[in-house]
Amino acid sequence: MGQIIKFPVQASKFGYKRVKKGTRAAENQNQLDLFARPCAQILSLTPELGRFEQALLLDERGDSKAAEVYLKAIEELDCVADAYCNLGIIESKQGNSTKAFDCFTTSLKHDSRHVEAHYNLGNMYFDVSDYQLARIHYEIAATIDPSFPNVYFNLALVQAINNEITAAISALTTYQELAPKDEGRNADELLDNLKKSLAAGSQSQSNFT
Repeated sequence: MGQIIKFPVQASKFGYKRVKKGTRAAENQNQLDLFARPCAQILSLTPELGRFEQALLLDERGDSKAAEVYLKAIEELDCVADAYCNLGIIESKQGNSTKAFDCFTTSLKHDSRHVEAHYNLGNMYFDVSDYQLARIHYEIAATIDPSFPNVYFNLALVQAINNEITAAISALTTYQELAPKDEGRNADELLDNLKKSLAAGSQSQSNFT
């Protein structure tokens, strides 16, 4: 019989990950997206900016025109996979789950190794309690970008829900190794609960032998 795992309040999964053009490889993935990043005081959509970059600027300041410009970027073949991925986040936030799923999967059709699309799809499957598919997409994202801490935290939650305690402990430990120390400590209670659950399971099993 599986152990009942107590999930602390701070064990809520991390949310969506927007694509930042030109920073996907260089961006500090250890920085958790808990708060919106501040935007520049003056944003100018100059002709020098590509269509995707224009959409991203609008998106970062919460402008409703961002979706329209992402679609224009797709039409102009400018960062198509990235545009679909960010568009999927907008659709999801507006409650359009079907369109969001379609955007993320279409992003993967254009780039099968798109980290953010896999991660965001994992989040969507998590939200509809399809933990098997959520785990698959989180695992793929972690394989493509092993330095992305958020994906290990969310993966650990899925594994814990599936009672894969040893795997969850491993994923959560990796998260703590990658995340800044002050943020990594948020996982201490969950990690402690997982270890207690594993120990209780081992003790119960030994009582039957």
